[in-house]
Amino acid sequence: MATTATARTRGAAPSAPGPPAGPPARLRFGYASGSLVTATFTTLPGLLLLPYLTDTLGVGAALAGAVVFVPKAWDALLNPLVGRASDRTRTRWGARRPYVLWGGLAMAAAFALTFAGPLPGTAGAWFTAAGYLLTATAFAFFQVPYVAMPAELADRDEDRMRLVGGRVAVIGVAALVTGAAAPALIDAGGGGLAGHRWAGVFGAVVIALGALWVFAGTAGTPGSAGAPGVAPPGRRRVAESGRGLRRQFAAARANPSFTALLRCAVVQSAATGVLLAGAPYFADHVLRDSAGLGPLVVAFVAPNLLTVPLWSRLRGRRGYAWASALFAAGCLLLLAAPVLPDAAVLAVMALAGTGHAGQLLFLYAMLPQCIARDGARGGTRGGSRRAGVLSGLFTTCEGLGVAAGPFLFGLVLQLSGYVSSGTGRAAEQSATAELGVLAGFAALPALATAAAVVLLRGYDRPPAPTDP
Repeated sequence: MATTATARTRGAAPSAPGPPAGPPARLRFGYASGSLVTATFTTLPGLLLLPYLTDTLGVGAALAGAVVFVPKAWDALLNPLVGRASDRTRTRWGARRPYVLWGGLAMAAAFALTFAGPLPGTAGAWFTAAGYLLTATAFAFFQVPYVAMPAELADRDEDRMRLVGGRVAVIGVAALVTGAAAPALIDAGGGGLAGHRWAGVFGAVVIALGALWVFAGTAGTPGSAGAPGVAPPGRRRVAESGRGLRRQFAAARANPSFTALLRCAVVQSAATGVLLAGAPYFADHVLRDSAGLGPLVVAFVAPNLLTVPLWSRLRGRRGYAWASALFAAGCLLLLAAPVLPDAAVLAVMALAGTGHAGQLLFLYAMLPQCIARDGARGGTRGGSRRAGVLSGLFTTCEGLGVAAGPFLFGLVLQLSGYVSSGTGRAAEQSATAELGVLAGFAALPALATAAAVVLLRGYDRPPAPTDP
């Protein structure tokens, strides 16, 4: 009977192959943990740095906005160079993972320095600016290789969407924890300079944990050295990645989808930057409750955890347009905040946060898609030929937008007559200044989002037929 059964088994037609397995859970979780770094760098300076400068160090609003913006302008020059360097790197840890590890750890140390605050006033502002410049520099060495990884860790759009979906969910977790915990730590530490030192140490610990986790979680996977099924890098690939930056930028400009994505990322990130920078001022001068900042942050970022699976049903530019409509509607409804009950204000923030979760998901999913298409045009697996350069350009645009948001909001405060304070508490403001806070917080992000949707129209255009 055993012989007969064996014969039947041998003679049976082979079963149809099942659907391709997605990325393993360890890889999804390991890659997503890098968002602890990204979200902390975006959320804490976005929430704390501008009011720290204006209401603790006593710096004018316009100058404070410049302190936030200049390090990001430096990153605009640095990011493509970091991307090119990671494209050309060959180590036993892979091309991207060494940057993720050491860039993240250096960033943690610099972040603590940013809020160390040894001196008040202008001297303290210069110290903060130097610390933030170092933090932004280290962030470039972490973020550019990190953003390039999905195109090399997965071959299918569905798998890259899963990786990016986990990243967006962890952004929500990290923003929720850090955005709520840091203001509480400042208050517990006595406010002012001393309280902000505790917030800086807390942010540094979260950043270090995220860098270590993503480094460990992506070990032994496609895109890392020695991974099964990945051909060792040859001379042709090194030579290709070594093309001059000018020529690679020209290749990026020849791809309408990628250039549309860059334009959109700048403007949309500026909208997010305005909302983050304006939240403390909105809580103080519109809601009249400085303790309301924590609930505002929770209401805005909690939808990241709940709505990403729903947004994943949509794709590309259409999904981004729907998400942007929700975000803009929530922002405009905040104009009625002075007459709304607190619960309604939080509900409106949650509406804006639901849209923002979709915006992040679609932007981050469209980037590896562009990288993969670029690689397919050049005959390179996963788009790795210049994945670092393209990721560097995207990170530059995103970073410039996030930094431009506080700068623009600072200009609105300055023009509306906002009065700075060196006491650690916000000064009493005129009705015009309070109106400037409300208009900057609610109207600017909505206008920027509308512009971002228009700028993304070229995403689905076919690329130029030649590949430089």
